[in-house]
Amino acid sequence: MAGKGEPQQASTTKVAAVVLFYFVISISLVFLNKVLLSSPGTSIDAPLFVTWFQCVVTAAICWGLGVAGRNAEPGTFLYQFPEMRLNKAVVMSVLKLSFIFVGMITFNNLCLKYVEVSYYNVARSLTIVFNVALSFVILGQSTSIKVLGCLAVVVGGFFLGAGGEVRFSLIGTIFGVTSSLFVSLNSIYTKETLGLVKPFVDANRDKMWLLTGVNNVIASVLFLPIILVTEADVLYNSAETMASASFWMAMMGSGILGFLIGIAVVLQISVTSPLTHNISGTAKAAVQTVGALMIWQNPTNVQNMAGVATVLLGSMAYAYVRYMETLESKAAAKRAATGAADGAAVQPAGHPLSLPRNKDSDA
Repeated sequence: MAGKGEPQQASTTKVAAVVLFYFVISISLVFLNKVLLSSPGTSIDAPLFVTWFQCVVTAAICWGLGVAGRNAEPGTFLYQFPEMRLNKAVVMSVLKLSFIFVGMITFNNLCLKYVEVSYYNVARSLTIVFNVALSFVILGQSTSIKVLGCLAVVVGGFFLGAGGEVRFSLIGTIFGVTSSLFVSLNSIYTKETLGLVKPFVDANRDKMWLLTGVNNVIASVLFLPIILVTEADVLYNSAETMASASFWMAMMGSGILGFLIGIAVVLQISVTSPLTHNISGTAKAAVQTVGALMIWQNPTNVQNMAGVATVLLGSMAYAYVRYMETLESKAAAKRAATGAADGAAVQPAGHPLSLPRNKDSDA
């Protein structure tokens, strides 16, 4: 894994290649999912089944890489993947997150089914608003006026873009907003769940991949009864489409891309920074919107494009403000730690604060 100083040392060519990889994988995944979910002749009206299959593919890849990495040399690509363990303790640790994960990807694909790809980013643009709101409600984290200002811009862009969308879908927009809520919940509970699965991962292997594999296995199981109740008739009546090789090639491709996007995100953050990743994601959204307009020829207008631009501007500003606040917080903590150390150094011998410190204790 990259060290703290490595992102700055990465060559320009390497950074460009990783960013391009992220762009290609992310945009391809959205476009392919759109084809699978709402293209005559290729799609079936069963978004939950499509989502379930993607979970199965991701779980299978994680299991396979865990087996392949069992005897891998430390420092190699395969070494980071731990073996997938499905004992009761692991499953119970991940179960709550899996329910949230199922909601996230379900509403995400339902949104994509009903809205144009060019409007997709606007429909799901309230994620950062929910991030701040839920962080306050669940974690008790306050926020600054600058962040609230950025969120106001995003909310304004959301309503501007929704009001100008030529093929506006109320149900698609509702699914998009709901998806944003679940994305935020997923982000919050992923951090918590990573700590819970850490004891089940061998040293120097990445606990994120164990969580990804187990989460997708549980999600695959949770989807089955829902699919049987809501989409069994659709699947039965779509036998002709499901018998085609092109359909299963698209399904397999979307599953593989769903796994690769995780690797693309990790790589991009490791060779740049979280801020650059967020900015890159915003730029990717702009390219994705333009590409969608060119490919699907979606009708648009000035208000709609102004909404898209406003959402992107607010999102980029939010990423920058949060990054600068993180730097200021770290600097303040460092100054406080330095001041405490200096104060302890001048205490007279025999003072309680001059007791020797265990070298393994927290500073």
